Formats: sequence, C-alpha cells, structure tokens
Amino acid sequence: MPSTKRLSAGDRAPAFTLPDAQGNEVSLADYAGRKVIVYFYPAASTPGCTKQACDFRDNLAELNDAGLDVIGISPDKQAKLQKFIDAEELTFPLLSDPEKKVLTEWGAFGEKTMYGKTVTGVIRSTFLVDADGLIEVAQYNVRATGHVAKLRRDLSV
Repeated sequence: MPSTKRLSAGDRAPAFTLPDAQGNEVSLADYAGRKVIVYFYPAASTPGCTKQACDFRDNLAELNDAGLDVIGISPDKQAKLQKFIDAEELTFPLLSDPEKKVLTEWGAFGEKTMYGKTVTGVIRSTFLVDADGLIEVAQYNVRATGHVAKLRRDLSV
C-alpha cells in the first residue's frame, strides 16, 4: 500500500462537507474567517476516543475564547455519533465520514503501526486551520490522553 500523503503547515486545508450526528451538513467553509481545530479519531465510544472528546469538551470554553472552534471527524455513522454525543454531553460537532474520503484527503487514514503490526486504519490526527483556510498546525499520530493539554500549551491557550 502506498504511503499516506500528509498535510503540512502552509498547505490549503482540503474542503469538505459532511453530515453531523443530526444529519445537518457541515462544511469547512462554514468556518471561514475563524480558526478551527479539525481532529480525526478512530471510533466513537472507545476509551481513547472518549477521553480525547471529553478533553476537547472540557476545554471548549477556553478554546472558543481564544477564537478556536472544534470539529471531530470519524468513520462512524450518524446514529453512533449521536449516542456518543448524548452519553458524553459533547458540545461541538462530530461529523460522519463512513467512506473515509475526507479522512484520506487529510492524511488521517492509511497505514499505521498498532502493537508492532502495520495495519490500515484511522490515524489519530489534529489540525489547526487558520481563518484563510490554510493549515497552521498538522499533527499526526497524536495521543488520545493529554493531547488537548499539549495543544493548548503549543497554541498558548
């Protein structure tokens, strides 16, 4: 399998429109003029993904105060996303990409190493997209635990 193309700071963020848990279409263009954190995670309601989503939820006020919105994207279907939102009281959009088209365009789906084996799957990744739609920060293979705190430190939020 060819290596996954990765985005870097300065690249134009690939445009997307995906449904949220309620079926509303959400586009990256909806955030034009604002900075937005776009993070990709493997599966709703799994331990690591729950910890990461709850960290974003718990830090959302400070991120919003700093002019940062948050969007989470996974291959989960809308119904699973809604259960996750309800169970964890998440207050930011989670988008559904079951065909993994957006995940692939952002370099967040492909070969990765898990437990010493090479597998194909979602690469836990986080991006900061600036107000002009350019990638300001691109982070691949991030840790679920402690990632939001590190991101806040890196961004001085």
